[in-house]
Amino acid sequence: MPGASRGSRIIEQLRQLRSNSPDVEASAVVSADGLIIASDLPAGSEEDRVSAMSAAMLSLGDRIASELSRGTLEQVFIRGAQGYVFLTSANEDTVLTVLVRKDAKLGLIFLDIRRAADEIGKMI
Repeated sequence: MPGASRGSRIIEQLRQLRSNSPDVEASAVVSADGLIIASDLPAGSEEDRVSAMSAAMLSLGDRIASELSRGTLEQVFIRGAQGYVFLTSANEDTVLTVLVRKDAKLGLIFLDIRRAADEIGKMI
């Protein structure tokens, strides 16, 4: 996409993630300080709320990984009765947040999310 803005390229990457992985329901790229960079969230979703919660979870996960000598945080994984939330580092200041259906095949999802995060990290 020559000439496309960074934001539109990231949104396209998020849409491609959802297209390639039918179990992905929504996603967003959030800065460490809680600002939405780009999103592919359903209509009616509160971007500010998603971004604030993502930043808080990333911060807490980073602290836990550090204090328990687990190394650099790579991913936070949340399992709920209605599905999963993955927060994956795209780079040191940015996280990819992905909402996944409860019956998803997680091995494939992990791979697709990591690939998307790597690509987004290159764009930022």
